[in-house]
Amino acid sequence: MLRLYYLSLHSYLQIMIQFDKITLDNGLKVIVHTDPSTTIVAFNVLYNVGSRDEDSSRTGFAHLFEHLMFEGSIHIPSYDTPLQNAGGENNAFTSNDITNYYITLPKENIETAFWLESDRMLGLDFSENKLEIQKNVVTEEFNQRYLNQPYGDAFLLLRPLAYTTHPYQWPTIGKNISHIKEATLNEVKDFFMHHYAPNNAILSITGNITMDEVKPLAEKWFGSLPRRDVKNRQLATEPKQTKARSLSVERSVPQDAIYMAFHMSSKLDKAYYVTDLISDLLANGKSSRLYQNLVKDKKLFSEINAYITGDIDPGLIMVNGKLMPGIEMHTAEDAIWNELNQLMIEDISDYELNKVKNKFESVYQFGQLSGLNKAMNLAYYELLGDAELINHEIEKYRGVTKEEVKQTAEKLFCKENSSTLYYMAKK
Repeated sequence: MLRLYYLSLHSYLQIMIQFDKITLDNGLKVIVHTDPSTTIVAFNVLYNVGSRDEDSSRTGFAHLFEHLMFEGSIHIPSYDTPLQNAGGENNAFTSNDITNYYITLPKENIETAFWLESDRMLGLDFSENKLEIQKNVVTEEFNQRYLNQPYGDAFLLLRPLAYTTHPYQWPTIGKNISHIKEATLNEVKDFFMHHYAPNNAILSITGNITMDEVKPLAEKWFGSLPRRDVKNRQLATEPKQTKARSLSVERSVPQDAIYMAFHMSSKLDKAYYVTDLISDLLANGKSSRLYQNLVKDKKLFSEINAYITGDIDPGLIMVNGKLMPGIEMHTAEDAIWNELNQLMIEDISDYELNKVKNKFESVYQFGQLSGLNKAMNLAYYELLGDAELINHEIEKYRGVTKEEVKQTAEKLFCKENSSTLYYMAKK
């Protein structure tokens, strides 16, 4: 057993998270953070599989499994009923990089979570009927979220515009719903067997519980699960973009919109933190540059946003906004470029940079008060290389300089690194 302790060496007060970590013989990593202040335990299982692990002709499988995992396992026909009887709640999410399942329940019923999660890691109760039910659910979700609401298909269009090779070119739900509709039971079983394994998962638990209590339960319920032959990840590297790309579409929407994407660094690169703060400088709150200049003062947009996709592999920084009636697209686009260029040619004040740093820090620290957030973050940082990284996020943001902001903006916001979707309202 490895016990890690941390002391703050910074001038600011940071919540340092202590945790214990072990690895079972079958490869399952187990992390425990003890928090005596709560009677509720957060039980989180992260699988190292996301939409980037899918075949380009069979996309949406990781998201489909987010649904299938609740359809009953080998020995437990109903997942929700025993959990509700134990006073627990559960949910899950899928991203480009991971699939994450979590439970919150009273500590005295923690073994229920071990029982449920270990059994569906062992094997699901696959059947044609259950697969068909979840195919229909995912199809309806695809229609509602992407096709039947205004601007819903914007990122179905923008992702393949920005990415030509890397599997980030499709969203987690898949690039075409036919891939889910045509999925066979054998294909689904194969995807499960090569990804949902103890040696491809991280279990993290937070609450008034210790590793001494967790370890025997982990060995009892997960220890006998066999290792599996996890597929070796060999992702295509996205080539450097050398020419601006654009696409214009016309849709039945109330107003024109513009979506701009720029390639940025990976999660473990220092430039990631710089780029994240750049997105905050541009559009985090009503005091941000884009809101003040383009919404409030010039009244070119009714709303405008900037954010990063937050991917593990090199991701995107996005800028998108909805134009005010009567504003020409070229006028709106030129105004955005002008704001992006200001980051390169103007000196950023200490006050402005510290303001976004402080805002990030307060949100991050507040988030760490949640046991569930801590459980999810511990598992995620362990996936990145070491759960201890959770205690160094703030210092990485604090270390960003004004010079780094300017230099990174120069690399990001050049025309040849841009992919732009012009989303026009039908006249």
